Amino acid sequence: MIYEIQHNSRSEILLSTDNSKLDITTIHDFLKNSYWAKDVLMSVVEKAIKNSLCFGIYENSKQVGFARVISDYATSALLRDVFILDPYQGQGLGKWLIECILAYPALQDVPKWLLGTKDAHELYRRYGFENLTAPETLMIRLNVKVQSDT
Repeated sequence: MIYEIQHNSRSEILLSTDNSKLDITTIHDFLKNSYWAKDVLMSVVEKAIKNSLCFGIYENSKQVGFARVISDYATSALLRDVFILDPYQGQGLGKWLIECILAYPALQDVPKWLLGTKDAHELYRRYGFENLTAPETLMIRLNVKVQSDT
């Protein structure tokens, strides 16, 4: 199911889950310079997109924002790779992106959402995210043979 919605106050801004609209080069260029996916390979970005629910934001067909969700649509969802390109920041597009993701119909029954952030805690708190109450119950396994994921 492709989900598309126009921005309320800016008709030239579109959010879409249509992967055929994604500008993989723009996404890769942003992610490879981010703190969380530094130097990520294009092939990794392509595979991650293929296996995720992706949300693109476009101004007149030009990609200006992105996020993806990894989910089974029943028990949990992991929000990843959220960004708005620098020239478009400060215009409310990041907040709109998160609102659209959380309103996405197929994700309405997901009780547990996770995300990682180094510097946007206050943004995500507005949408019900909070620090882990029992971080000791979560574990991580890093595969040293594989370059880090996005």
